[in-house]
Amino acid sequence: MKVATFNVNSVRSRLPVLARWIPEARPDILALQETKVRDEEFPRNELESLGYHVEYRGEKAYNGVAVLSRRPPDEVTFGFDDSGPADPTRLAILRFGDLWLLNTYVPQGREITHEFYQYKLEWFRRLRQFLQRHFQPHRDRVLWVGDMNVAAEPEDVHAPEEYTEHVCFHQAARDAFRQCREWGFVDVFRQFHPEPGQFSFFDYRVPNAVKRKIGWRLDYLLATPPLARLAKDAWIDLAPRTWEKPSDHTPVVGLFELPGW
Repeated sequence: MKVATFNVNSVRSRLPVLARWIPEARPDILALQETKVRDEEFPRNELESLGYHVEYRGEKAYNGVAVLSRRPPDEVTFGFDDSGPADPTRLAILRFGDLWLLNTYVPQGREITHEFYQYKLEWFRRLRQFLQRHFQPHRDRVLWVGDMNVAAEPEDVHAPEEYTEHVCFHQAARDAFRQCREWGFVDVFRQFHPEPGQFSFFDYRVPNAVKRKIGWRLDYLLATPPLARLAKDAWIDLAPRTWEKPSDHTPVVGLFELPGW
């Protein structure tokens, strides 16, 4: 089973990239974030024509998550089920047999003094509570993917000493993300690539950022131990970031030996 996560930064703008990359990469499941489109305007027909079932929730010019899959899911829900904001355009939960997929677009936070940053920290706490209510990490096969808007470790940022006050590398955000991961996730990419200099996000404003390796690792494949043991490979596909009119992110791909796919 091949799974990929990709923040497209507007799914309609990135249709030419997806139409090129999907037939080449042939993922069984592709999780998209930051689709930036209302549901009634989502390009469902164009993506289904590539051979996929599509589930999505989005907003105009803001947020949005979608999942493309070779086979339809057995269950689909969007958003939290607690007393806080549901946030359905940032969280998708799908079940394929005994595999659970969580696709998240975690709030960025704007500035560490902004109320949205506190919402980001609370978002991670709510997600951990959601996981605790619904799953057991050493029993269930759960795959948490998406744009987490956090670089977990110094090696996940090209110049960590310059970004200690950045909302995607501030210590409180890193701690919140770590505490969520410690519920019971393995960083699948790092199982195969422990080396530094591996990035999935390259700012548009930085000339030749990919070639110069000026980036961040913000996009993750995180698996519970029963699923992580089935991982065979993982990589960041830099090619789409170099194509015409790319997203500022690029796909992260994982390969699992999972029967039924």
